[in-house]
Amino acid sequence: MIARALLSRDNRVNAVIGAGHFLSHFYTLCLQTVFVAWAKTFNASFAELGLAVAVMSATAGLLQTPAGFLVDRYGARPFLVGGSLLMALSISAMGFATAFWQIVLLALLSGAGNSVFHPADYAILSGSVDRSRIGRAFAFHTFNGYVGFAAAPPVTAALMLLVGWRPALILLGLLGVPVVATILWQSHILVDQTGQRRQGEKAVASGVRSLLTRPILSMFAFYLVSAMATAGIQSWLITVLHQAYGMALAAASTALTVYLVGVMGGILVGGWVADRTDRHLVFVVVLTVFGAALLLLVGVVPMAALVTVGVLLAAGLLTGASRTPRDVMVKDVAPPSQIGKVFGFVSAGMSLGSAIMPVPYGFLIDSGHPHLVLVAVSLLLVASLLFAGGSRVGVRRVELPAAAE
Repeated sequence: MIARALLSRDNRVNAVIGAGHFLSHFYTLCLQTVFVAWAKTFNASFAELGLAVAVMSATAGLLQTPAGFLVDRYGARPFLVGGSLLMALSISAMGFATAFWQIVLLALLSGAGNSVFHPADYAILSGSVDRSRIGRAFAFHTFNGYVGFAAAPPVTAALMLLVGWRPALILLGLLGVPVVATILWQSHILVDQTGQRRQGEKAVASGVRSLLTRPILSMFAFYLVSAMATAGIQSWLITVLHQAYGMALAAASTALTVYLVGVMGGILVGGWVADRTDRHLVFVVVLTVFGAALLLLVGVVPMAALVTVGVLLAAGLLTGASRTPRDVMVKDVAPPSQIGKVFGFVSAGMSLGSAIMPVPYGFLIDSGHPHLVLVAVSLLLVASLLFAGGSRVGVRRVELPAAAE
């Protein structure tokens, strides 16, 4: 009975898509671990090293919406296979680089491969998984991405210590080959979104119109502002806790890890809840407000290190649990034949939000006001809810144009 459940079609789809999403996030964070080795090998400055990561992230963000259009027109599976292979082989090729410009070029190619995952994954999950379990499927997908984030630094560092940075990157890139083989092997169970695809310029025009409707633009803004908030935690929480409240670096690092563990646990809880209620907006609003309040508490009230860690764990659980209902809200406002482009578009908002805020947060710290980082994070989280509400108001009576004949 248990074996039959584990081998069910939905579980196989979740496992295949989850493995690819794990790699997508793993490759996003593995390069930072190699920075010191690259600095010595290529005599590169840290600004140049940061350029490699910036190019990868920017390319992935900018290409997500075009990738969504291609996914909706031609189907998700070929782009998922091609993107996975391009991303993985680009990482492997870095192990053979003889000059730093080659690293930057390969980072661009890896980012291009990475751009297909959100539009392709959500299109396949929406078309393949039973509607009654879609919340848990989305949660498992997001959870695997965070596991990839968590695994990348220690796994990359361990391999570098064992075999050096070049063989480490070659081996890590080759991890993508069995994932691609699995996607091809299980391709018969990976179903795209339903609906016919219109050909040529009419499809593009219809798709652009759908993205410019109030519900989709509201979700784009919701993801954008939410990412602007979370960028402050992921990039600066350790520095804030150390400089503002004198917390030891080891304790501050532990606090960030605990927060991320809370987010991962909350994501799974949110998926379970999303399948048991249609009141996703209410759930998102309540959790986000309480999560923002706890982060504000950490920012303005000095607390013992252990108490701070406990509050951040609770904040992570609350904010993480709001993620999956938010993703289900996007699916609900997207026409079935346009899920790829819609998720590509709103995910681009997430990438943009993550890119534009680290510098302003850094300015607050440089100005001697590190505690204001978490204040800004809290305010942005609450502000994002204004756009979430706009998406639900707009979708009640708006019928989006479909890219179907």
